[in-house]
Amino acid sequence: MTVDTLTAEAGITDSDTQVTPESPESAPVAEAPEAPVAEAVEKPKKRATAGKKTKTMELTLTVTGTADGEWTAELKQGSSYLARGLAVAAAAVSRAAKELHEDLSGPIDEVIDAAREQQAARVAALEAELEAARRTLADLAE
Repeated sequence: MTVDTLTAEAGITDSDTQVTPESPESAPVAEAPEAPVAEAVEKPKKRATAGKKTKTMELTLTVTGTADGEWTAELKQGSSYLARGLAVAAAAVSRAAKELHEDLSGPIDEVIDAAREQQAARVAALEAELEAARRTLADLAE
């Protein structure tokens, strides 16, 4: 095998750089590596990076319900309101709470159920008042 390491201008020819095989008796014996070749290759080290902070966006959603069953929502970012006084349905509030977390849906559903019961009682009272007014009207018509 011929190894050309210098250019011809340096005055070294291919014959000067020839490598000839040595006899088996004089050749050094290479020991086999103990580790497999794959482990002998040094793996690139992971660079230690400074802890990147994830940019967070803080939004505050406030949902307010009344005993009459009316619900409103407002959305705030910092001190600025993005939305204010939006009417929302009680069913939508209940669904949203269930989607967010079970611990939120329980108390909200209790409030909605209490408002539902109060409205049902009001409807019953108004129906009774309406029936009384109809009887009075019928008595006056005779």
